[in-house]
Amino acid sequence: MQKKLAILGALTSLLITSPALATVVGPAVDLTNHWAGYTSLVVFFFAYLLVISEETIHLRKSKPVMIAAGIIWALVALTLGGMGDYETAEAAVRHNLLEFAELFLFLLAAMTYINAMDERGIFGALRSLLVSRGMSLREIFWVTGLLSFLISPIADNLTTSLLMATVVMALGASHRFIVLACINIVVAANAGGAFSPFGDITTLMVWQKGIIPFHGFLMLFLPAVVNWLVPAIILSFALPREQPAAVESESNLLDGAWVIVGLFLFTIFMAVASHNFLHLPPVMGMMTGLGFLKLYGYYLKTRHSGFSVPAESDIVGVGLELEKISAEGVPSEPQAEFNIFKALERAEWDTLMFFYGIILCVGGLGTLGYLELGSQFLYGELGPTTANILVGVLSAIFDNIPIMFAVLTVLPDMSEGQWLLVTLTAGAGGSMLSIGSAAGVAVMGQARGIYTFYSHLKWSWAIGLGYAASIWVHFLVNASAFE
Repeated sequence: MQKKLAILGALTSLLITSPALATVVGPAVDLTNHWAGYTSLVVFFFAYLLVISEETIHLRKSKPVMIAAGIIWALVALTLGGMGDYETAEAAVRHNLLEFAELFLFLLAAMTYINAMDERGIFGALRSLLVSRGMSLREIFWVTGLLSFLISPIADNLTTSLLMATVVMALGASHRFIVLACINIVVAANAGGAFSPFGDITTLMVWQKGIIPFHGFLMLFLPAVVNWLVPAIILSFALPREQPAAVESESNLLDGAWVIVGLFLFTIFMAVASHNFLHLPPVMGMMTGLGFLKLYGYYLKTRHSGFSVPAESDIVGVGLELEKISAEGVPSEPQAEFNIFKALERAEWDTLMFFYGIILCVGGLGTLGYLELGSQFLYGELGPTTANILVGVLSAIFDNIPIMFAVLTVLPDMSEGQWLLVTLTAGAGGSMLSIGSAAGVAVMGQARGIYTFYSHLKWSWAIGLGYAASIWVHFLVNASAFE
């Protein structure tokens, strides 16, 4: 039993991101009991321990996993080479690099669009609108939760949660309200991201793998609503009865803001069309859309020489303080030229490099045979329903992306209903702990010292009720998908 638990732990913390590592390229022999296999597990777990300690030790999460990936693959190559196999390791690495390249370019295009919209003032205008409306704390609680649920399917749960957390922090309300509102935002953003391929890395991986079509994710809409509403209703009873002080906030939309929003929506359409109609990877549509954005950036630069905003932001993707433009359309102070490459520079490079390290780490462990061993235990002995529900619970501990990557790597034979179930649980299950999703970790940094791991943990029981209710609703409304 201890060995099974160790294997289960290895399977869950193992992995973190890639749209579709469809098959594991592995040797003909099982290396899970070899010294190189044990050493690789130790290296990975140590690196992952440093990753989850990022907020404490202030070491960027990409650094340990990139080093771990190099060590693991060196062990794989040396071990297989000693057996006379000099081809498997190279083939497996190339396979992993191809998967990373597809995810990397897709996310880079999406991040660049988000940063460009932030630079043009879209998110700043939304924040200003919310904090200056004079709403009660209860109204703010529900509005920020609802917007988190509705925006995350398009702008991703990380960006959405940061934006809404900025709104809550700007109110200057009590610590109790900020904690409850932040929990609500994290749960809503993760739930909203579960029914859209663009809402979370896990759903993106499933879609790019071709397991669920784009429109198929909409079957998770009602379960996702329940997943958010159940804990939100419970949390609302604990809201303090106070009225926030009036907050004046002003933010101007810069030239081209709405055009960039339109280009982003068109880019999403091209990504879907590339996948559904042309049978090409969705990244082709995303990169073509990025080309359109770059071309429009050139137009803005030539139309308004010297027209731009500061390149840095207090928080990546949100909260950029925009300089006012005079009535004549001339900047009130000299500014650098608008440059689309500034949006590229502000992409989450640490996150992208982190994905590289994790994908290569997982690929190495899969080549050694650990993923197949874990799959036999989860989906062979426990069964798909139990395994998929357990995936959500484990997502709260090890982060949802590694868990989903593990499932996609072993690719168990399941019905569409079961694939939708694991998509729901992996996306929403991470809400049960603040460290279980990128949204929760980001908001902890945003509301540092107020919204913490332990303040979230106090309400994990309510989030767990929403998690269980969403699974029940999924079996109820999507019963036909399990046939």
